[in-house]
Amino acid sequence: MITKRIIPCLDVKDGRVVKGVNFLGLNDVSSPVSLARYYSECGADELVFYDITASSEGRALFTDILKEVAATIFIPLTVGGGINTTDDFDRVLKCGADKVSVNSGAIRNPSLIYEAAKKYGDQCVVLSVDVKRVDGKFTVFAKGGRENTGLDALEWIKRGIDSGAGELVINSIDTDGVKNGFDLEMLEAVCAISDVPVIASGGAGCMEDFTTLFRTVPNVDAGLAASIFHFGEVAIPDLKAKLFKDGINVRL
Repeated sequence: MITKRIIPCLDVKDGRVVKGVNFLGLNDVSSPVSLARYYSECGADELVFYDITASSEGRALFTDILKEVAATIFIPLTVGGGINTTDDFDRVLKCGADKVSVNSGAIRNPSLIYEAAKKYGDQCVVLSVDVKRVDGKFTVFAKGGRENTGLDALEWIKRGIDSGAGELVINSIDTDGVKNGFDLEMLEAVCAISDVPVIASGGAGCMEDFTTLFRTVPNVDAGLAASIFHFGEVAIPDLKAKLFKDGINVRL
């Protein structure tokens, strides 16, 4: 049985970790370096680092903080924000990232996924997709959830996989920060078309939400969350102990 992963997410703005609800109303949380160290030491399987305003502000990702984070942790690190070219991939990987997450940059230039996968390998390319229901249809949003692209999310995800994305992070804008559970309907639809690992993001409010996620959508490979970990509402060792007790295979 494949081990399910628990992944904290650092949304970084102006050098600080922030968190909002439905991608809005961002509040300061902590230093990304100290928080990354904490997660690495307390049993997180991986860490995701997003420079969340790089794309909307039209700039490159801040690499100084990223280098500090990468030097601090001993778990795989996925990094995203302002990734528009293969040179951006190169720069982030040289800062210590293990995988690079692309979102708005791939929407602007869909060939970026293919080019990066060819150059660095599929396992290095993570397609992150911000999805919201519009008139009942799963729709892709860009620039940190600010811009409706009009793209059908399932068609876009399939195109990304076919181009060489080796992993997916599916961010539900509808459930982000709401803490009522993951978007199971959306995740089931994505898993039905995906032959690469799927990471569920958006909506975790308690430990039971992770059990429900992995039981209801068994093909989901990982659960990603931010605020419940950042604010100490759920401790990762306690979560893993519960999941193990519930018969879900995790790395203890």
